[in-house]
Amino acid sequence: MWQRLLWLITKELQALAGNRQGRLLLIVPVLLQLLVFPFAATLEVKHASLAVYNQDAGPPSQELIKRMAASATFDHIVQVRSLEALRDCLDRQCALLAIVFPPDFSRALATGKGAAMQIIVDGRRSNSGQIASAYIGQIVSAYQQERAGPTPRLAVRNLYNPNLEFQWHVLPSLVAIITTIGCLIVTALSVAREREEGTFDQLLVSPLTPAYVMAGKAVPGVLVALAQGSVIAVAAAWAYRVPFGGSIALLLVSMASYGLALAGVGLFISSLCRTQQQAFLGVFSFMVPAVILSGYVSPIENMPETLQWLARVNPLSYFIPILKGVFLKGYGFSDAWPWLLPLWLIAALTLGLALWCFRRHIE
Repeated sequence: MWQRLLWLITKELQALAGNRQGRLLLIVPVLLQLLVFPFAATLEVKHASLAVYNQDAGPPSQELIKRMAASATFDHIVQVRSLEALRDCLDRQCALLAIVFPPDFSRALATGKGAAMQIIVDGRRSNSGQIASAYIGQIVSAYQQERAGPTPRLAVRNLYNPNLEFQWHVLPSLVAIITTIGCLIVTALSVAREREEGTFDQLLVSPLTPAYVMAGKAVPGVLVALAQGSVIAVAAAWAYRVPFGGSIALLLVSMASYGLALAGVGLFISSLCRTQQQAFLGVFSFMVPAVILSGYVSPIENMPETLQWLARVNPLSYFIPILKGVFLKGYGFSDAWPWLLPLWLIAALTLGLALWCFRRHIE
């Protein structure tokens, strides 16, 4: 029986890699996302344009403008002469945000009164605008501390990512996203492909039981997940210099566990679909909510309680913390148990559900 299972796994791998389209499907998305994601998927704001309407022209306002121009956030300072010109600049998206210095700005600072300045953010790019306005707030705060003389300074230390390198956040998560795409597509298209090619009935009359057939369909997806995840992990550590302080064995075990959970989801989708096109749409319908609910885009704690419950049954919510822990925190098996155990439970649930659905369709 084990020999027949091995033959079925070999057949699935040959069907996957035996044609040019299948090979491209496995290789091209990995390379493209490895090259694009670390640079494009970032919340940092750099090289932005800043519009300035300075009605004061005193030394304090000029000093603040120079400091803003010298920061890495703003490459271009657009000087405007009226509120109408400022509004037109924001309307045409010539600047991400604008600053207005009132006529009495320098005089108010000199007399010790509170000096007001206005920041106008383009609401169409609210996230980037809020981040850039926070940078301006830091510059203004540093300038105020220098004018007031020596004051107690707050020292900030960032654990696990001292320089807040955004690639250190993106690349471990990219291992999970790439693994999700590869494993889901391989497993979800497997049974649907058998139905389209007319070979599904041959599987039903083979000596293999439904459980062995499902295992033969699941193992190739797990192997693809291990291969793609390992490529991204090696590239993150060697090409992008993301620190890797954890256990390689834990990384492989967690990828295999996550692959099993995804294989159950993919086979469940495949058992419900008649064509590969339907299976592909099913993969897309699962993957987009899974990424959003994983905590990669926004913290799970900020979501409504109903969505937080959905996030608790999302395998991606447990795999991403393991990856970040292995890369940045030096996780071992004792540290990863709180996330590995839910992954195994989800894998058992999804594989059992896929097997039940598969048997139901056979009957």
